Amino acid sequence: MKGVVVAKRGAALELAVLGLLHDTPMHGYELRKELNALLGWSRVLSYGTLYPCLKALGKKGYIVADDPAETAVAARGRRGKIVYRLTAEGKEHFADQLSAPGPSSWEDETFGIHFAFFSRTDARTRVRILEGRRSRLEERLERVRSTAQRRRERLDAYTLELQRHGLESVEREVRWLTGLIDAERSGEQPGGPQPQEQPKTSPPDNGG
Repeated sequence: MKGVVVAKRGAALELAVLGLLHDTPMHGYELRKELNALLGWSRVLSYGTLYPCLKALGKKGYIVADDPAETAVAARGRRGKIVYRLTAEGKEHFADQLSAPGPSSWEDETFGIHFAFFSRTDARTRVRILEGRRSRLEERLERVRSTAQRRRERLDAYTLELQRHGLESVEREVRWLTGLIDAERSGEQPGGPQPQEQPKTSPPDNGG
């Protein structure tokens, strides 16, 4: 089971690297900084994880590393930085990964990465991934609620509170996904302007 999770995280990291390099070539420090911002506060990416990923992508022919010895900076006597860029094969593979949604695109380890690159996919693909994610969370909610009901009398107050917090977090994500799905189907952009509250008017002054 642990090996499966590690493999999923590795695939998600590869997709994130390809997506970022699709925009512009980067050296390792820039790429790590952008990946940490993309992956969020809960995951801090180390160089010990990043560089094996870059090496694997290079072996697959998806990225190349420009030799710093060939740069003008190195020619002036300063150490240049290796810059990674996407190959044509890498761009094609990245596009294929985004356009072929399946269970792997809505798992916990991979959904956030796919969502980050939603602007490069069509509406049908986005809806399919969002619906898959929602269904997965609804199944999880049903299991947790069923288990909680059976074990409620055997759990202390703190465990019950933690369980309630987890359920509320998943329910909140389900509502968020439903809103996104509705927006996609109506052709709206997510996070659009919300209706503004009308200012309250004061009663007319009759001069009394």
